[in-house]
Amino acid sequence: MECRFIKCHGSGNDFPLVDGRMLSLSDADWGQLARALGDRAGPVGGDGLLVLTAGDEQAAFGMRMFNSDGSEAETCLNGLRCVARAGFEALGIDHAVVRLKTSRATVAAAAPLATSVYTIEETAGPATLDLADWPLAGAGARLIDAPLASLSPAQRFTAVAMPNPHLVGFVDRIDEEELVRIGQLCEAAPAWLPNRANVSFVEVRDPVTLFVRTFERGVGLTDSCGSAMAASTYAACLTGRIGYDRDVTVLNRGGLVRARAAADAMVTLYGNATWEWEGEVIVDLAQARAGDLRVLRHHDAEIAAWAQVADAAR
Repeated sequence: MECRFIKCHGSGNDFPLVDGRMLSLSDADWGQLARALGDRAGPVGGDGLLVLTAGDEQAAFGMRMFNSDGSEAETCLNGLRCVARAGFEALGIDHAVVRLKTSRATVAAAAPLATSVYTIEETAGPATLDLADWPLAGAGARLIDAPLASLSPAQRFTAVAMPNPHLVGFVDRIDEEELVRIGQLCEAAPAWLPNRANVSFVEVRDPVTLFVRTFERGVGLTDSCGSAMAASTYAACLTGRIGYDRDVTVLNRGGLVRARAAADAMVTLYGNATWEWEGEVIVDLAQARAGDLRVLRHHDAEIAAWAQVADAAR
């Protein structure tokens, strides 16, 4: 099949984005397309695949997100901003309710984070703490700033669903090897965590600044994960490390977002939705392989504008 897409990113979390409103693909085919386009060794590459889908009575449009391994995630907040931009441009609107896999979110065009950086405000939640929904065995009904013996006898975690599952550990200094080790344990889908989970280590740099590093379910170690930044912000408030209803900066390897968690467990992020380039590619769905690529347009000004933000964040 021939597939047209936009290569985009939210806070360095990069994806091909496809307008799927007129496409009739099975779930299995969408998974194959995600494997083909997300393959870092292929002509496109990305942390997964974003799909703009049709709306319904309550939502102007919808979003589906498939990880690079072909699995479908409940949400992706960095990706949601990109899909929101595509939906706004397609429908000529600047705010909307968006249908996600298991929930809904509100999105709106916002004042730029920096000059020439297209910015979206998104509110998602409520974050939930009930482990029966994951499921996560052996940790009780909730896990809040406590050890999880299956992963580490020393590291304390807070388990938050946003609505995808996140294990958030606060550390003085991020040990990337340990993060990968724990992430891979969760990625293996052990009997006590059959649906896997995202794992983040978080440094509290000051009362209004967090740094988040994430091993993302279905992706691996990633420069940025929007729902992880939202879950980490809520977990920091829940455990008293930062205050509710306070604007904080959340840094990551890909740049930053602004975040605010409310006591009702709703989390708002302000972040970029940056177009990098647009293209068409021939995809063999049976083999999950992308072949001939034609680049249609580069967005050099947007790339340069975000590079300045990312450099400052680092």
